[in-house]
Amino acid sequence: MSNRRHVVPRDDGWAVVRPGADRASSLHATQNEAIQRSRQILTNSGGGENVIHNRAGRIRDSDTVYPGNDPFPPKG
Repeated sequence: MSNRRHVVPRDDGWAVVRPGADRASSLHATQNEAIQRSRQILTNSGGGENVIHNRAGRIRDSDTVYPGNDPFPPKG
């Protein structure tokens, strides 16, 4: 299973969530704080995919954190 973290909106701010987990890894006042923490968690655990959701809960962006395996590397 791949190493992923999702940054999702909550009533009390933004949460960093591991898929399948019962609780959030961390809670933050802003989305940017949650994104930075998610990147730290992924870096410390060997890299992976950082999936960022918008306020409506839809995926707006994703990023591969080094040394993760990028599923769509740029050509060239």
